[in-house]
Amino acid sequence: MNPESSMKIYGMRESTCTQKVLTVLAEKGHEAELVEVNVLKGEDKTLPEHLARHPFGEIPVLEDDGFLLYESRAIIRYLDQRLPGAPLTPGDLRQRALMEQWISIEQSYFSGPVYDVIRSGPVYNLVWSSPGAIYFPPPPDEALLQKSKRDVARAFEVMDETLSRQPYLAGSMFSLADITHMPYISYLIASGGGELVARGAGVAAWWERVSGRPSWRKVGKVLGQA
Repeated sequence: MNPESSMKIYGMRESTCTQKVLTVLAEKGHEAELVEVNVLKGEDKTLPEHLARHPFGEIPVLEDDGFLLYESRAIIRYLDQRLPGAPLTPGDLRQRALMEQWISIEQSYFSGPVYDVIRSGPVYNLVWSSPGAIYFPPPPDEALLQKSKRDVARAFEVMDETLSRQPYLAGSMFSLADITHMPYISYLIASGGGELVARGAGVAAWWERVSGRPSWRKVGKVLGQA
């Protein structure tokens, strides 16, 4: 496969899952065409051509020489193996296993409660006033919001214990595990949850490192911000 062949990403720049993919592309120094599928207009749920690419009506989708792949975590693993450039998967077996552990933690224990907190904050006012609002879950009630805040705090405690003794989640190298967490944390901070990120010295120092990377400075964008 030619790494210089054309790639398309069907997604939206402000989407957390699209940002994972765009960050990997930036880390690899590879450009791909971003074809906007605007979730605020409900295009992911209603456009027949997009539903043909992603039968569950979500974003992003990768197209690579006619090969279609959806689910952001699958896409970033594929791109890391597909493209030249610095690897984002450790070569060491145990660090690679830890990377996979942290990707699973993000999916199972982190992004869900973080989204609950985000949905209660000001950023999501743009979502609720959009035509696509009917496709988004409602803001959490107070009981769920408080539970989600506790769950997020607990996840950060576990992260902080790890990051107090090593620079990145999987060990000594920046990896896909770090990338999968970054968009959610960016939105959490923009939604008033910065105190949760700053509470632990390990997490705070890690966030300063990873959010300062050129790839994230290029990609990181919160809905409604210029």
